[in-house]
Amino acid sequence: MSDASEPQTLPAGLYIVATPIGNLGDISVRAARVLAACAVIACEDTRVTAKLLRHLQISRPLVRHDDHASADDRARLLATMAEEPVALVSDAGMPLVSDPGYRLVRDARENGVAVTVIPGPSAPVTALALSGLPSDRFLFAGFLPAKDKARGEVLTELAPVRTTLVFFETAPRLERSLYAIAEHLPGREVAVARELTKLYEECRTGTAAELIAHYQAHPPRGEIVLLVGPPVEQTGAGIDVDVLLATLLTDHKPSHAAAEAARMTGQDRRTLYARALELRGR
Repeated sequence: MSDASEPQTLPAGLYIVATPIGNLGDISVRAARVLAACAVIACEDTRVTAKLLRHLQISRPLVRHDDHASADDRARLLATMAEEPVALVSDAGMPLVSDPGYRLVRDARENGVAVTVIPGPSAPVTALALSGLPSDRFLFAGFLPAKDKARGEVLTELAPVRTTLVFFETAPRLERSLYAIAEHLPGREVAVARELTKLYEECRTGTAAELIAHYQAHPPRGEIVLLVGPPVEQTGAGIDVDVLLATLLTDHKPSHAAAEAARMTGQDRRTLYARALELRGR
């Protein structure tokens, strides 16, 4: 990468630069050269970006630009990019994908500043390719809400969407999100992709209940992309009722679990209630 630090002349403007999502070797030659040529690099966390620049043997001024950036902060960057090239990076991956920078790009465009994108790594697309889930159509929905009620509402809203759903998630919240998927999106294939491009990269697929059992025994670490396959064609058929009931019983009384399972599968509630009591008895 030694040639990456050699300066080149860039026109003034804003340069949106994708950075590695884990493996520093994934930085593109073009991205490295643009970073080396920019007068200022706006970033989420100066410590994270400084590590990347050290790897590239680049020294450039860093300006913190995160979710708390003010209108004055954007104005100062706009004034700079009107005269010089300014790079915008996130901590990892493609800027603006569940990351700050949206308002800065809008302001730049509204003020006639040239905006250029230097594409590169993207965690949602990487996870989708790795998962084996249908990839002809997908919906990226960012982070699921932290609160159970709001999380359930989002999943209910997305339930009719006939495409693979892609979310960001944190390790401490993964189990609760898997429970919510089992409840609101039953019968679907789920994938958990974590530590993408890193040494311990993992992509595990199965039902939500199977993944809950695995991660209860093996608590996850690292950054996670959570994917849910499109809805199954049939309603009720193909759903493992015992797995569904067992998952629901972790949070519901047998009567409530049976009622919810009946709603999801179309099966008889009384039969499901009897089975829920059997499972609870075990």
